[in-house]
Order: sequence, then structure tokens, then C-alpha cells
Amino acid sequence: MNRLYSLLIVCVALLCINLPSFGQTQTLGFHIVGQAKKVKIPFEIYSNLIVVPVILNDQLPLRFVLDTGVRTTILTEKAFSDILNLSYNKKYTIAGLGGDKIVEAYVTSGVSLTLPPGIKGRGHSMLVLEEDYLELRNYLGTEVQGILGYELFSRFIVQVNYDTKILTLTTPEHFKPKKSYQVIPINVEDTKPYITGHLSYCDQEKLELKLMVDSGASHGLFLDESSDSALYIPEKHISSSLGRGLGGVLRGKIARLKRFELGKRSWENLIVTFPQENDLLDSLKSSSSFRHGSIGGEILNRFKVIFDFPGERIFLKKGKAFKKPFSYNMSGLTVKAKGSRLNSYEIVEVRENSSGEKAGFKKGDIILSINNIDARNLSLSNIIAFFNSKENKKVRIRVRRGDDSYSKAFRLKNQI
Repeated sequence: MNRLYSLLIVCVALLCINLPSFGQTQTLGFHIVGQAKKVKIPFEIYSNLIVVPVILNDQLPLRFVLDTGVRTTILTEKAFSDILNLSYNKKYTIAGLGGDKIVEAYVTSGVSLTLPPGIKGRGHSMLVLEEDYLELRNYLGTEVQGILGYELFSRFIVQVNYDTKILTLTTPEHFKPKKSYQVIPINVEDTKPYITGHLSYCDQEKLELKLMVDSGASHGLFLDESSDSALYIPEKHISSSLGRGLGGVLRGKIARLKRFELGKRSWENLIVTFPQENDLLDSLKSSSSFRHGSIGGEILNRFKVIFDFPGERIFLKKGKAFKKPFSYNMSGLTVKAKGSRLNSYEIVEVRENSSGEKAGFKKGDIILSINNIDARNLSLSNIIAFFNSKENKKVRIRVRRGDDSYSKAFRLKNQI
């Protein structure tokens, strides 16, 4: 499992701001260009997240994460909006994760957003972060400059085919339900979709869970232990970073649970993340709607998914990855991409008692090669794949540490 588990924590205070509701009338907002009834848009996947092309104000080509858990479009760094000389209506100064770091954000209105080849939107409001506090490009290993959410899902039926990497947007009046898909009701509350799932510990009675469907999260299942007295963290677990928020790293526990059911589908031995309670206040509990947690891309990418926000339902059909085992980082080394080309890789965390720690690797090491492959020829996705592959796989890593180099081979070990 990789570092960027959830963009859910983008919602810290920012998404509670009441922005002008541009895009909520018949004349403003997203629409299909011309007479077409639907548009197909190619996308890319990084760490289970959907990345789509977006052109800002018909001038600046960017790439945004498509996130069902986000109310308002977010631009991750003010430098991009400054290029276009956008004006700002208001400035917000907000406490970040844990209340320690101050996050500054701006609101700009009347923005044009285009998703080629055939979706145009005008009159949008957008939140603009002063800096890239989230470091999306570094933890995804690709250029990403923003997050796009509810404004798109509220206008179209959105079909995500994780197998073909094609996004299909259809106007609600022209959508025809597919009989081969299972339909599951959702509730759209405060712009966010919620679904019911069932969890089993060993042979105990199933627990019914209210879960946010969060395409902007890399994790599979994310649970708030304090939301229900029947929820608990299994004895066999590891402590780890779960992702990055506006003010820093979200920490918690990772464990495996017996069984999880979603509609007619189920999985066993799945990986679940439990955030620390003090960090949770900045993420799950920032919403006005109660929930036990969320499901993210590690579950969603096992399906072909159709989101119907206007009809409050979701359609699911098994994809090629449905039976894929739930994996996580068995090296214990968290890595981020650096440099203008994102082809330099730094170890930013070493998990306690992991095989990576026992092999002697340290925070701050710069990876030079993995299994004799020059790091400059690897992507961050390649490195994550090495670390998530299979137990006892041998990995040799050479790093630069200050003015010296260090090389060590070790085997991936399952800690949960």
C-alpha cells in the first residue's frame, strides 16, 4: 500500500467554506459541446487515483484528480492561477492537520474549465492553495495540479472504466441503465455520496457501515474506530503513515479484516486503515454527515463503476482486477518523487520493524537503483510495484547517503 492513501483530508475546513454556487444554474456549469449525448475522456491511473486533463480558462493545460469526495474544484498551487492573472475574491487562513501549520487559500470566481475532447464549463468558483501543501505530484510521481469533484458528478452520469481507462460522461436524460451491472442505492449528502457496506470480524455478526464513496482516496477501506463501539483494531497491525493532508502526515494503523461486503460482492482478508483519533478530527469528522469511514480506489478499481448522483445510485460490474489480492508496502520504505522530472526518489519514512529498516535504510536516503535498474529509468509506480509485489521477493536497493552510497539486498516481509 502506498503513501497517498487519501485525499479525503483535503476537506479540512476548506470544503466547509460556502462558495458562490456558480455552475448550479442552467446557463452556467459543465455541459457537452454540440449535440452529443455523451463524451468519452481518456484518463490515467496513479496510486488508484483517476487523473484527467483539464484546461483552465481555455489557456493553461493542467491535470486534475477526479474526486467524488470533494465539493469544490481545487487548484493546488497559486502560481498556476497567477499565470492567468486571475483575481481573488477572498483569502482564507486555516489551521492545518493537528492545528499546527497554517494553510492559506484563496477563492476565485468565473473560472472556465474544459475537459477535452468535449466538456466545457464556465462560471465556476475555485479554491486556490497558496502552495502545494499536498505535494500531489511528489507522492503520485506525475504532474497533478488540482482536484475536480461534485460539480462534474452533479451534471452527468459518470462511468469509470478502470480497465480501459476511459471516462464516459452522459447527460442524465439520455442515460440508459445497464442490465449487466448491479445497482446499489447511495445517499448524496452535503455533495458527497454514501453507501452501505457490511464488515465481519472472524465469525462474528456482520456490522452495517455507512461509508463515503471516495474516488480521491488510494486506500480500500478506511474506518473510524470511534464511530461504533463494535469497531476495533485487530491485535495484529502495524503503525504507519496513511496519507498526506493540508498540514502534514496522517498517521494510524493498518490491519487485515476477515470479510467485507458491498452489495452482492465480497472480499476476504482485505486491508483496512484506522486513522489516529486526533488526526481524524481533521478528516472524517469535518463533514456534517455521520459515517463510519470510506471506500476508496483500491476497492473501486476492481469494478466498472457508474456514478449516478442525480438518481442517487451507483452501478457496479466486476472488472479485471476484482480478484486481485489486497497488497501493501512490504518494504516499509515510503518514497516520494523529486526534481523537475520527478525521477529522483527520496526515502521519506522507514516503518519500524520493517524489512527496510532491518536492512539499514534511513530517512533521507536517495535511491540510485533498484535491482540494478537505474532509478532515473523508473517511475514512482514502478517502485511502488516492487514494494507491493509478493512476500519474500528479493529487492536490492542502492542509495546515496550524504557523500557516501549504501547498498543492501533484503526480502519483502508481511507484517500483518
